[in-house]
Amino acid sequence: MRTVTTFLLAVVLWVVPALPGHAQTTAKVQDPEDVANVITAILEDPERLPLPLERIRPALVQHYIRDKGPVYWVGTGRMTPFLQRLADAEDDGLNPGDYPIDALMEMRDTIEEFDPETAAVAELYFSAFFVAYAADLKIGRLTPQKVDKRLFRNRKTIDVLRVLTDLKKESDPSAFLSRFESQNPHYQALKRMLAVYRAVSETMNWPSIPTGGNIEPNDSDPRIPAIREILTMTGDHPGGGGGEVYDPETSLAVRSFQMRHGLEAKGLIGKQTIMALNVPPADRARQIMLNMERWRWMPEDMGPHHFMVNLAGFELTEIEDDGVVDRMDVVVGAVATQTPEFSEELEYVEINPTWTVPYSIATKEMLPKLRRNPMAYSSDFEVFRDGKLTTWGGINWGAYGPGSFPFTFRQKPGPKNALGKVKFMLPNPHNIYLHDTPSKDKFLATARAFSHGCIRLSRPMDLTYRLVGEIAGWSREKIDAAFASGKTTRVGLPDRIPVHMIYATAFEGDGGSIEFRPDVYGRDRKLEAALLGKPSS
Repeated sequence: MRTVTTFLLAVVLWVVPALPGHAQTTAKVQDPEDVANVITAILEDPERLPLPLERIRPALVQHYIRDKGPVYWVGTGRMTPFLQRLADAEDDGLNPGDYPIDALMEMRDTIEEFDPETAAVAELYFSAFFVAYAADLKIGRLTPQKVDKRLFRNRKTIDVLRVLTDLKKESDPSAFLSRFESQNPHYQALKRMLAVYRAVSETMNWPSIPTGGNIEPNDSDPRIPAIREILTMTGDHPGGGGGEVYDPETSLAVRSFQMRHGLEAKGLIGKQTIMALNVPPADRARQIMLNMERWRWMPEDMGPHHFMVNLAGFELTEIEDDGVVDRMDVVVGAVATQTPEFSEELEYVEINPTWTVPYSIATKEMLPKLRRNPMAYSSDFEVFRDGKLTTWGGINWGAYGPGSFPFTFRQKPGPKNALGKVKFMLPNPHNIYLHDTPSKDKFLATARAFSHGCIRLSRPMDLTYRLVGEIAGWSREKIDAAFASGKTTRVGLPDRIPVHMIYATAFEGDGGSIEFRPDVYGRDRKLEAALLGKPSS
């Protein structure tokens, strides 16, 4: 038996140049039992197999040897549909270049008649790359924290043996692969969006709008016809009209475009709007693909009742039974103090909360002021030394600094409290929670990345009445009395509610609109670099 030759052929898979496509030749006659015997010999050989086979070798052994799984690919007509699915990988938000399509095609077309060795090698490789593609669809191509240390998503797994075992139940490998796609409605919406933008990128010429001064409604500007053309292609403008006057219909379309792209929607065409208009559909398609990868990392079941905080969209959404209950503007972490991505459960609400100052804020922001004025915070804060309440007087703040700081500061409830009147706790190792804020002016901004990492809510009282009132069963009068008391009151929720911190720069908006957001944290850039194997700096 030509074992060495067989493996040389297998290794060639990674070095063969791109080959022209071939129609599948008539299936070569093979005896399945002979093919199965060669597969057994290959898998039982003590030598290390080429990587595509070695990494799933235990599952291949269990399937083909222990369980005597049937030969699925050779002589069955299934190779070509699978190769077509690989060639169309962009439809799935994946990269065809990640898969050796031409080499697999060559392997299919060079199976020798009555030669079980070439057939066995092809069988194993097709199974290996079928599993690889199924895994890419189901759990994503990357480990989240290797992309960014702020992505606290557990790497999901796929049951390789189950994939191989279930293959025999489906005659169409492409249909079987579709079962591995996320059925999450957010993912499915992105896939529909991807098809639209890929079609636009392949069929339409995208104008480029020159930079220049701002354009206000009723202004005349030579850029208006091209702007109107783009707005028509994006679906924001109904089409028609002409001339260089920035007319009311175009102004309405601009505001629609600005809202969908997270820009200040006043109809003024400035630098940011021009930049967004100039993004070609191919780039938007790539942005959608990046967001599809993120959703592959997410749990398939996000909970029948859950909250999502879109860090890139500065918005909290409450979802129950697949319907949106409420949306709320939020402030998220600044670029220097980014809010991480993770999922935890909301456990309780704290009315009139205290605020224990994080160590970094205490040493970097408060300590310098205390050195100038030792009583700077005495009216609103308590100070603890080594966990015990102490007094503000007599402390030589100049003797302490980061790394040598035994103090903890706790702000009392009140109008100046950094957490406002209420906070919503989802215990987590990142010390991130949702809360009210006395800094209401921050909600006037379109891009709201200002906090130290926690999520500030624009309508915290509405959420309080929803959670403490409707869900925990408190009357409005009892809630109002708790606030009026000025005392800290903790209210436990009858059931924990999942909260998902996500980073969605492309998503489906209300009414099925396609929405995009700027990459405020640069996470799209990092993810794209990781997928392409390039540095992100």
